[in-house]
Amino acid sequence: MTRTRPGLRRLAAATLVGVGLLAADVTSLRAAEIVVTDATGRDVGVTDARRIVSIGGSVTEILYALGLDARVVAVDTTSIHPPSALQDKPNVGYMRQLSPEGILAMSPSLVLALDGSGPPEALAVLRAAKVPFVQVPDRFTPDGILDKIRLVAAAAGEPRRGDCLAAAVAQELSSLATPAGPRAAGRPPRVLFVLSFVNERAMVAGRDTAADGIIRMAGATNAMADFAGYKPVGDEAIIAAQPDVVLTMERPGQTFTAEAVLSRPAFVMTPAGAAKAFVSMNGQYLLGFGPRTALAVRDLAERLAVLGAPAAKPAAESLPAVDTLTARHDAALEACLK
Repeated sequence: MTRTRPGLRRLAAATLVGVGLLAADVTSLRAAEIVVTDATGRDVGVTDARRIVSIGGSVTEILYALGLDARVVAVDTTSIHPPSALQDKPNVGYMRQLSPEGILAMSPSLVLALDGSGPPEALAVLRAAKVPFVQVPDRFTPDGILDKIRLVAAAAGEPRRGDCLAAAVAQELSSLATPAGPRAAGRPPRVLFVLSFVNERAMVAGRDTAADGIIRMAGATNAMADFAGYKPVGDEAIIAAQPDVVLTMERPGQTFTAEAVLSRPAFVMTPAGAAKAFVSMNGQYLLGFGPRTALAVRDLAERLAVLGAPAAKPAAESLPAVDTLTARHDAALEACLK
């Protein structure tokens, strides 16, 4: 939710040009206070969006997709797409282990942090600082993605850009809505997402998680939907879940192989273990819930289909390759803003 309060003094155009901004940006950046309602229900006023610290991979991805990367002065370690973000921008650390001093040292005029950032003590300091601090909601649904795009754009003073990008992403997401047809055994495949292993117990995803959201969007069923969040479970729970496919994510320093997971005694006693049905995908791509999520859903659905577990329609005929998506979004944004 956004609204504006007029009355703040416009800066001279020459001053803005001196820091690399066009005079046309005055209205969106300094002429009025933009008020957004963040994930916590707080109303946050933003009067200057020229120096943004972006925390959360999908937040950074959205800012770049909006064409606002020049305003980003620092990112966190989860901001791995596009690769230039971490390569070119200072790094303020992991989003769940933030140091408010490190963030404020970047002299930001706005901090955008994905919901779930922490620790709570650090967030309390950032909320108390004079710099506007906006927690960006992270809901694991198509509508949640579109709302995230619009909020990030509104906080940055570019609501029209947000509407344009959201429209392009909504069209991509809508192409995933048609089922593929009859499914094996008359039911959607049961997918078990394994985050990690803790003391030989599998840390798996229940409902209300990004993994649960992407599994459902791909037309499958979360095999561990009886509880919420991520939870370590014993062998009995894995056997009882009877997953058809095991899904994991690739991240720096941790990439599971099919053999390392499916050879464990509990997994051997499941349909996934018997069929060696295993899928591993890049973590930010799979669970980011940002501008690339429609492609991630398509790719997951295609991999499930290859394993004999058809899910949602891959929609390959209407979605581009991953490496051409940025150009497609840039073109859509340019055409919409004319």
